[in-house]
Amino acid sequence: MIAQLLVATLMVLCTVTIHGVGLLYLARMLSEEREEEREANLSPLSIRGISTTLGVVLGLFALHGVEIWLYAIVYTALHALPDFQTAVYFSTVTYSTIGYDDEGLAVAWQMVAAVEGMKGVLLMGWSTAFFISLMGRLRR
Repeated sequence: MIAQLLVATLMVLCTVTIHGVGLLYLARMLSEEREEEREANLSPLSIRGISTTLGVVLGLFALHGVEIWLYAIVYTALHALPDFQTAVYFSTVTYSTIGYDDEGLAVAWQMVAAVEGMKGVLLMGWSTAFFISLMGRLRR
């Protein structure tokens, strides 16, 4: 169990760092975009404003995708799942807390999957808060 908790803790630290840096990058990008829109008197409902919003959504999806794939790589490296495709699917439904029958997951690594689910809830919530905050700022 110590090995599981160590791997789970390292993955949480790694993915939370990736997420935080990614959100900082998106926020910086948006800050620059908002200044340009303000100077040009563009509406958030303009093509540029909508493109910015879609860019943020795609950026958030990319961040979560990197984190999911990182878990899939770990599951594959640990031989916790039979192949990479299964690991990506398992990681996606675990991260998003949709749930998946953990049949096929090596019992020795089930705690890592449980922690991935808990962390996924937190990072999805963090992204949601970021996005709602962004939408509020764009309306001003």
